[in-house]
Amino acid sequence: MRRTGGALLGTVLGAALLLGSSAAETVLVGRALRGEDDAGHVRWSREYPAVLGDLTGPLLSGGTAYLGVGPVVYAVAGDGTLQARYDLPGQVTSLDATGGTVRVSTSGTGYVERFTLGSPGQGGDVQERVVFPPEPAVTGWLQGAAALVPEARLNQAAADDPLNPFLALREAGAAAQRGDRYATLNAVRRALAGDLPFPAWVQLAAVLDARGFPAAADLALDRARRDAAARGYDPEIRVSRAALFAYGNPSGYLGTLLAQGRLQRAEVWMRYLRDLFPRFEGGDALYARYAALLDAQGRSGEAEEWRAFSRELRAGTLYNLGAEGPRQVRASLRLVTLSLLLALCAALLTLTARAWRVQGEDTRALGGRWAAWVRHPLSRTRRVAVLYGTVGERLMVTALAAGLLVSVAGWQWANTTAARLQAPALNAGTYGGGWFAARLDELNLRPGADTALLVGLAAQLGGDDSAARQRYAQAPGNACALNNLGVIAQGRGDPPQARELYRQALAARPDLAAAAANLGLRPRTPGTAFQDAYRPGVPRLCYPDDRSLVRAVNGDLSVTLLRDLRAPLAVLAPGLGRSARLGWAFLAALALLALLALSLVIPRPQGAGRQGRPAGYRLAAVLLPGSALLDGAWGGVLLLVWAALVAGLALQTGVVGPAFAAALLPPGALPLLLALLVTSYALNAAALIRAELRFSRQRRRGLEGG
Repeated sequence: MRRTGGALLGTVLGAALLLGSSAAETVLVGRALRGEDDAGHVRWSREYPAVLGDLTGPLLSGGTAYLGVGPVVYAVAGDGTLQARYDLPGQVTSLDATGGTVRVSTSGTGYVERFTLGSPGQGGDVQERVVFPPEPAVTGWLQGAAALVPEARLNQAAADDPLNPFLALREAGAAAQRGDRYATLNAVRRALAGDLPFPAWVQLAAVLDARGFPAAADLALDRARRDAAARGYDPEIRVSRAALFAYGNPSGYLGTLLAQGRLQRAEVWMRYLRDLFPRFEGGDALYARYAALLDAQGRSGEAEEWRAFSRELRAGTLYNLGAEGPRQVRASLRLVTLSLLLALCAALLTLTARAWRVQGEDTRALGGRWAAWVRHPLSRTRRVAVLYGTVGERLMVTALAAGLLVSVAGWQWANTTAARLQAPALNAGTYGGGWFAARLDELNLRPGADTALLVGLAAQLGGDDSAARQRYAQAPGNACALNNLGVIAQGRGDPPQARELYRQALAARPDLAAAAANLGLRPRTPGTAFQDAYRPGVPRLCYPDDRSLVRAVNGDLSVTLLRDLRAPLAVLAPGLGRSARLGWAFLAALALLALLALSLVIPRPQGAGRQGRPAGYRLAAVLLPGSALLDGAWGGVLLLVWAALVAGLALQTGVVGPAFAAALLPPGALPLLLALLVTSYALNAAALIRAELRFSRQRRRGLEGG
């Protein structure tokens, strides 16, 4: 009987405890989340250091407490059990459960985003698309949070937060030091058990690889690919070095493996980059380095495969020059500008040397060569050195000035294009999201089909097909837009309309791999291979190539030149990649071109026939090949060739600044340049001898006739 009474008393006490437990309240005290009963007793507590970021909440909904910590939201049950973690793209600023669903706001620099959190039982699912900005404070938050835990509290912290795999990895490291193989493997297994955003998977893979768990690292990299694919990241979009660093820094770890000579492991990481981010900044150099190491091991076939892959990536870039295309275009235009400037100066100097004596005689009656500019400016203008030249010579000098104007405008265009193509919004591996939209607004995109395609694609990736269709309507006939409209049609259950749009896209651009893939033609590109492997059954979107992006961010060179000619003073306005010195150079070249064009309609002065071939003119003709032969087309060609060779030598050797020409010329080009320069002088000498003989004959005939 006593036993029965004791059991009954225990049951009553247990029920009381359960009732007390159900009445527990979750509160935030300072930076500690606590579960307290009605009497105010603390049943459990979790501390969040200030370095993890601001705290938001807690919000109680459905028996679960939601707490924002930096860029994540934790879902905590009433007994303190961690139910889920929601990884978000920015600092959590508010939590709201109005309407029965939990909504969260996040903020970044210049933007705010809203997300709907799924049930904690779904494992941290966010209903909207989450695009992670390339900011290490966001993408590296989990690893940083685990690193803050002191060694003495590691086991307790790992038990409290089983969703942070980096805590489990630290436990694995501690167990390995103790020699406990079973505990080590168990901790590694727990580290791979959760759901993570792809940057965290890459960080996890690097740690696993470094600690001697290659199979686990391979699994983590595969999950990184799958998570990135699900979030809309794609191989067709370039990735900057800064973005890649924020996404786990796979290229940095790969460089470490190559330096250590661990090619077997390096190949795994090379494959990861090749699959997901083949167009990463610095990729050409890394591909070449890896191919050279393969060659050194006698694996020439594999090395050539990587070189061929690197060459394939050039298609669709600026003039198909690859990732370094803007830099090469800029270097080429520097060379062209310097060449035209040298040629123009040489031509003007030679014409001035020939007209110097006669010009002095003609201006003596006006008060002298220099004073005449003040006393008789119009008459003095009629006697500038260029006007003493023939129509052919003046036409050639004007053509050189026009070329100089275009090359200076092209140089400025290359500067701004290179800077705009490097904009963070275009180099993050995907489009869309609040961070992308805020950064894109800073570019002031040109209205047109290419901009409509870019913005429409971002909307489509975000699931807003209506906004995407509106944008694509502003790009009629654009092959990429037609393909993406076909994807929308297929998504809403209209395959015939989708196939018709795919056919129209392929007809407009027969090389469009996305449309070909959607029609079942199976083209092999990095993008379609990634689609088949990690987004099977999903129609392929078309992404703008570099040429399309150039038109969106800056326009073609012809468009830029016409715009600058319509509003010349606008070239001095500050802008991304714009140089004030080049702006002034453009205005100077424009003024010079206008004056030289005016000289074509002004008759030659009467004293032009008395110029002859004075000694200064002959010296300039010898030292500056082609400058005395501008009456003929070949003289202009020789002058341009000589100027290009001199400019190339000056740039190659760094005489006039950095060796920009080194990016254009192959190694060992210096002897070839010198040989061609000597040849130009030899040709010029032969032409001058012929001209001197002809001049002598004409002079002799004149004397005989007199």
